[in-house]
Amino acid sequence: MTSAVKRLRLWGRVTPYLFILPWMIGFLVFTLGPLIFSLVMSFFDWPIVGSREFIAFDNYLTMFRDDPLFWKALRVTLRFMLLFVPLNLMVALGLAMLLAQDVKGMAIYRTCFFLPSVISGVALAIIWGWTFDGQFGLLNYGLSKIGIKGPNWLNDPAWAIVAMVIASLWGQGATMLVFLAGLKGIPKELYEAAAIDGARPAQRFWKITLPMLTPTILFNLITAVIASFQQLTLALVMTGGGPLRSTYFYALYVYENAFKNFDMGYAAANAWIMFVVIALMTIILFRSSRLWVFYES
Repeated sequence: MTSAVKRLRLWGRVTPYLFILPWMIGFLVFTLGPLIFSLVMSFFDWPIVGSREFIAFDNYLTMFRDDPLFWKALRVTLRFMLLFVPLNLMVALGLAMLLAQDVKGMAIYRTCFFLPSVISGVALAIIWGWTFDGQFGLLNYGLSKIGIKGPNWLNDPAWAIVAMVIASLWGQGATMLVFLAGLKGIPKELYEAAAIDGARPAQRFWKITLPMLTPTILFNLITAVIASFQQLTLALVMTGGGPLRSTYFYALYVYENAFKNFDMGYAAANAWIMFVVIALMTIILFRSSRLWVFYES
């Protein structure tokens, strides 16, 4: 075998790795590296300014034993998740079913429904803050026109979390598109056979659409759970975690420990607990999927 042939074979083996090298560098520098570094930080007393001291598991012990805000933030986030996730899935699926209809100009409608999801989170929070204003807000003004006195949304602990859920439901673009792709993947022959057998639209939805969409529902369910734990911008801009910490989400708790209390080590420990909780919930959802997710194969 000549040296030229050997070089060609060597380049043939190396070339694929050269193509993925930029991604590998980006993953190591911007994902895996910071992930490992944050784990190391969680075992230190790590102020932004000053000396760092190794304290082993003290950050974690303090979190579980001595920090009531940890449990408060976790409860608020779980409550938000229980409200947001099912509503998010139902609204997104409903919109996807509307946009799956064969109607003239549907591409324009799909674009209009997707646009809210690309609005900046801060801009969206400011708009919703104006909308939910108890005295001059657009929502309460509309309710007053039909004889209903609207609540003081952002200053009432009972309604503030509801306002967060409503504002979070606005950006349905990605979830809606995933559902739309799932709907497009359902064979039309199933609906035609069901119609011939006399199945009504509701029966076709429950017997065909939902079972065939269960893999898509599982994906959107997991992403919605993760998104609910990462909710930060709306609470930070609209309420600051109030009133009475009724919107004190876990992500806001981590943010304040890092950039308000300047305790980066403790914030890193908070973030790793969030990672563990999300991982456990994801595992539970995957394990339970054996009971309700239908795969055609």
